[in-house]
Amino acid sequence: EVRLVESGGGLVQPGGSLTLSCAASGFTFSSSAISWARQAPAKGLEWVTNFHSDGKMYYADSVKGRFSSSRDNAKNTVYLQMNSLKPEDTAVYYCALGSFRADSDAYEYDYWGQGTQVTVSS
Repeated sequence: EVRLVESGGGLVQPGGSLTLSCAASGFTFSSSAISWARQAPAKGLEWVTNFHSDGKMYYADSVKGRFSSSRDNAKNTVYLQMNSLKPEDTAVYYCALGSFRADSDAYEYDYWGQGTQVTVSS
């Protein structure tokens, strides 16, 4: 059974930092494409990182230079390091497992974690 569990969310002041973790199980982690997405109150889902058809991971313009995703294959965990946080980064953050679909020439995400709340406020 595929399982993704996010942790590390919380309340942080503007300009602060936070690291989210996504612990994965139930699939071959080392070759997996795991992305981060977020949903702010009353807003749609926004991809924070996303895999494109070239197999590379890209960052949303809104977080480029401030957020960094990394992974530890020994721990089956993906991290999202978030620096210089802004109030507009407030959202529920999700990690998701993607797979490449040849028919759509894109990654599609079938498995999601439960999310972790990040609140940026003074």
